Amino acid sequence: MKKNAFYAQSGGVTAVINATAGALLLEAKNHKNKIGKVFAGKNGILGALREELIDTSKETPAGIKSLTYRPGGVFGSCRFKLKDIETDIEQYKRLIEVFKAHNIGYFFYNGGNDSADTALKVSKISKKMGYELTCIAIPKTVDNDLVITDSCPGFGSAAKYIATSTLEGSLDVQSMSESSTKVFILEVMGRHAGWMAASSVLAKNEHQNAPHIILLPEITFNQKRFLDEVRNNVKNEGYCVVVVSEGVKNYKGSFLAESDTKDAFGHAQLGGVAPFISNLISKNLKMKNHWAVADYLQRSARHIASQTDLDHAQAVGKYAVRYAVEGMNGMMPVIKRLPTKSYKWIVEPAPLSKIANLEKKLPKNFITKNGFGITKKGIEYFQPLIKGEAKTYFKNGVPDIKNLKLELAKKKLRPWKI
Repeated sequence: MKKNAFYAQSGGVTAVINATAGALLLEAKNHKNKIGKVFAGKNGILGALREELIDTSKETPAGIKSLTYRPGGVFGSCRFKLKDIETDIEQYKRLIEVFKAHNIGYFFYNGGNDSADTALKVSKISKKMGYELTCIAIPKTVDNDLVITDSCPGFGSAAKYIATSTLEGSLDVQSMSESSTKVFILEVMGRHAGWMAASSVLAKNEHQNAPHIILLPEITFNQKRFLDEVRNNVKNEGYCVVVVSEGVKNYKGSFLAESDTKDAFGHAQLGGVAPFISNLISKNLKMKNHWAVADYLQRSARHIASQTDLDHAQAVGKYAVRYAVEGMNGMMPVIKRLPTKSYKWIVEPAPLSKIANLEKKLPKNFITKNGFGITKKGIEYFQPLIKGEAKTYFKNGVPDIKNLKLELAKKKLRPWKI
């Protein structure tokens, strides 16, 4: 029996999450005997709870195609964690009520660790409540910390941006170092895993050695060792470039830069480690320095997206639909790197029970013995993920971004208050 589908975006968005959505929508059209309409949740899972369902069948083919080139989350994303089934069943009852009202039999949730957990919870509760719903989580996170999958869609493009920015910034500080700035600090995302910061190693080449220092969450910050390393690099090369992950911790296990604010998932709001490092250098080494925070720029830079990353993003969107119509429930399409000399990969299914709420750290053999650099093995892992320049269309000198209709389906139920 033909059923409609629900797709939603969750958590921090990426340069290629919309490409995943576009690929999913196009693939769904190839299975018209099983999938009717695809509704997109306005602002993620909140769209389901509020019955704010975007009818994607109203979009033009050109509009769907344009998703390939658009960063951000076109349908709206959210940071909203469903409560435990045991403590609050009402949210889940509401989801099933909405899905029943709109004949939804397929659930696609595009996100990271917490999103995988949400998809798993929905899969379990629908089965418990006797409602037939096929749930597929689709990987997406610039943090690259999902287990099982070799890499996460969104990461390759963010890594390409970080490596490029590190390279260009290092050339700037190098040119000014004789009489002005000696140190440049770039802060990047990465709460508990240093994949983003580590990828900056790809800025190194035969002409320049920056970044000289990479500070990772996997390595406890030692102030004396760090300052000695900065001093030595400035002495030997005339300047020093530092890339620091937002999640670096001190010997007490506390983040170097943690605010009192927490997000909807209960995670501490991070950011501000760059000025912290800058202050250390100014106070202890008396060196002029500049710092920058990549922040949203690193995850939204579609103009410099990796073609490999775009290919990954579109592939997981397609396979999510294929797995769903084959009856695979509680699964995620993941990237598997093949053991070949040149980079090759395939997509295969993995159970959410082995993915949800787990976190993949940077392997120890990717980190140099002094804790400040990345090994050859690490470089070999990162390199193919940023390869290729994904096409971008420009208009009046800036990326040409198309808008969708985003027409909401007619509501059938009572209003819902979160």
